Amino acid sequence: MSISALIIDDEQLARDELKYLLDSVGDVEVIAQGANGIEAVNLIEEHHPDLVFLDVQMPGLDGFAVIQRLVERNRLRNGGDPEPLPQIVFATAYDQYAVRAFDVNAVDYLLKPFDRGRVSAAVERARSRITTGSHTGADAPSAPQPTSSQIDALLRLLNRTQGSERAAAPAKLVVQAQSRLLLVDQADICFAAIDEGVIRIVSRSFEGQSKCRTLEELQELLDPARFWRAHRGFLVNINHIREVVPWFKSSYQLRMNDKQQTEIPVSRAQTKRLRELFNL
Repeated sequence: MSISALIIDDEQLARDELKYLLDSVGDVEVIAQGANGIEAVNLIEEHHPDLVFLDVQMPGLDGFAVIQRLVERNRLRNGGDPEPLPQIVFATAYDQYAVRAFDVNAVDYLLKPFDRGRVSAAVERARSRITTGSHTGADAPSAPQPTSSQIDALLRLLNRTQGSERAAAPAKLVVQAQSRLLLVDQADICFAAIDEGVIRIVSRSFEGQSKCRTLEELQELLDPARFWRAHRGFLVNINHIREVVPWFKSSYQLRMNDKQQTEIPVSRAQTKRLRELFNL
């Protein structure tokens, strides 16, 4: 049985890799690809695919927001009785909390970089569900496709898990450096800075980018005992502050321990916290 599929990911390399692996699995027809959440919603509603490979973190609408948007639109169109969603296989680079939530709620996931065996297993899992459910008709009461209630439960579980386990942030962070995805120890990161919507990650040995859309989102993944929001545009690792430089009008700058010895301003709102950290 051939399965129709969409690939939604903001990275061209990730889309190409997944398309190549799906072609090798066989009996999967990739009918369209998208690069962001808005395209995902439109393509799903246009093509009604059997299966969607959906990136978790994308600009605009992320993977969760895509599902929520589809559920809301379905409810409006169908008077509160939404149509079943296609099979959703989430893709994530490093969100360990989401990975566990997907497993518990029987929604499949792929961890980047993609593994051939894992892709094949996800396709077979989706194929089994489609065979036993959707071919009996869209109104089949026992169809095992992921419904809006299952997705709602997924989102609730994810939020609870993130709230209760924030202190247990993953020790490593995925940083994109050109075409490579590097696993970086949080301890090695000097600071993160946002400029025109792009988050730059700087260590002593290299620079890269985070897939997070905001510094707030990145901060959720970092150890709160180590990383401090010194300024609205900067997150700093307090262990990599080389020097505290007095500035005009009782303000300060931080000279960091990276190769460039970057100077980062401390906002007035954070000056008190700086003095507490270093007994100034």
